[in-house]
Amino acid sequence: MLEKMTKDRDLLWQKAIQFHGHICPGLAIGFRACEAAAKKLGVEFSSDEEIVCITENDACGVDAIQVILGCTAGKGNLIFKDRGKQAFTFFRRDTNQGIRIVFKGFDENRSREENLQYILDAPLDEIFEYKEPKDKVPEKARIFRSLKCENCGERAAEHRIRILDGKFLCLDCYEDYSRGWGR
Repeated sequence: MLEKMTKDRDLLWQKAIQFHGHICPGLAIGFRACEAAAKKLGVEFSSDEEIVCITENDACGVDAIQVILGCTAGKGNLIFKDRGKQAFTFFRRDTNQGIRIVFKGFDENRSREENLQYILDAPLDEIFEYKEPKDKVPEKARIFRSLKCENCGERAAEHRIRILDGKFLCLDCYEDYSRGWGR
């Protein structure tokens, strides 16, 4: 995959820009994280759930990961664990290999454009730290039945339904009762 990404790099970068809507350093971080995942794990575009990405942010770089590696929320192989960090954990389901790729940060003395160019051109090892995953390979996405909320009448996935006074309620209609326990 790395050879293909290197050969088609400009085309893939343009594809990421088109999907995201504009050019920015955040998109470049995600784009280069895809290159790093390809280099370290030998991954390529995931048509189903062959690759899983746990992203620790909900920022621009995630768009590059969706379009370049095919990790999407809809397929269940893009999992948001938002910690506000430019960190991405990639797993290969076939080998159970994983790597956590962490962006080292911007140089505050550079302009936005200079940081963008640096991220796009610098050696991967210069812009990322590589760590062991904090998580295990997530289970494959499951399909749940939809149940009708007995209050609003809308259907919700079974695992998101709560029972109160014997009635099935969606999370919007259910009022949590915890009195501070388990927080």
